[in-house]
Amino acid sequence: MLVHLRLNVPTALSADVVDLLLHEDRSANLTVHHGASLSPVGDLIECDVARELAGEVIGRLKQLGLHESGGIVVTTPTATPFAAARRLERAAPGDPDDAVIWDTVIEQCYAASRPTVSYYIFFVLASLLAAIAVITDSAVLVVGAMVVGPEFGTVAAVAVGLVFGRFRLVVGALRLLATGILISIVVVAVLGLLAGLTGLVTADMVTRPRPQTGFIWHPDRWSFIVALIAGAAGVLAMTTARANAMVGVFISVTTIPAVGNLALAIGVWAPSEMRGSAAQLAVNLLGMVVAGMVVVALQRLLWVRTLVAAQRLFNRVDQRQTR
Repeated sequence: MLVHLRLNVPTALSADVVDLLLHEDRSANLTVHHGASLSPVGDLIECDVARELAGEVIGRLKQLGLHESGGIVVTTPTATPFAAARRLERAAPGDPDDAVIWDTVIEQCYAASRPTVSYYIFFVLASLLAAIAVITDSAVLVVGAMVVGPEFGTVAAVAVGLVFGRFRLVVGALRLLATGILISIVVVAVLGLLAGLTGLVTADMVTRPRPQTGFIWHPDRWSFIVALIAGAAGVLAMTTARANAMVGVFISVTTIPAVGNLALAIGVWAPSEMRGSAAQLAVNLLGMVVAGMVVVALQRLLWVRTLVAAQRLFNRVDQRQTR
């Protein structure tokens, strides 16, 4: 798997950038459009690099100052069916699916910590689904609320920001998460109060035994363990672009259901449910942040060496099988 780099390079840096990329094991399809860049004034340089080496190449481009004086755009081609692509993949350490491009991860985290109207709408809608799940004692609706909830990217941004020392990212992500929770609680609580006044919802519906959804406000040691595992899996999926694993993360932790249960408990005034839901929410958030920090820290320290060692092991296994 390759990634495509499009670089707007000031004239003064063009030769250094070409020298960096003009390496048979580092890039393919290297193209230089002299004078094509108008802002900044300079050259447009494009090439394909192995995903496993993209982080290193981008880091060296930043050492040249290109991120300050020019432009770096990273895209992923749909397919690369040519011989040089296979050569690059063989020369690069590890497997492309395991590669981590930290600059891309950090940009994703900044995007996830930016307040948007759609973020708040999804947060409120997910919390409403969770509240209805409590009323109807529906496990299916709990799962639906988990999938609709947009909070995991924000939680992951907190973990990444803490490990990389990006405290503005941490503050922005925490602010977005807190406001999303607060707005959702206010909206659902007000609707729950109105539903209570009209007789549509009663306190008994919330406080009665709920075999399918009682776990939402009953945190225990397993709640924290699940949050740790889900947080680790989610951050690993995000950093290695394993988007298919994210759905499993969404339906593993009860963050949004806890918000919905808490808001509904406020609306019908059920203090025990309020305390339990708040505790569940805190356990989930703490577990995911802690696990995310551990995974990111270990990846930064050991990931490349782990991939190289794994590749050697896999190559030995393949050689034995082909004998």
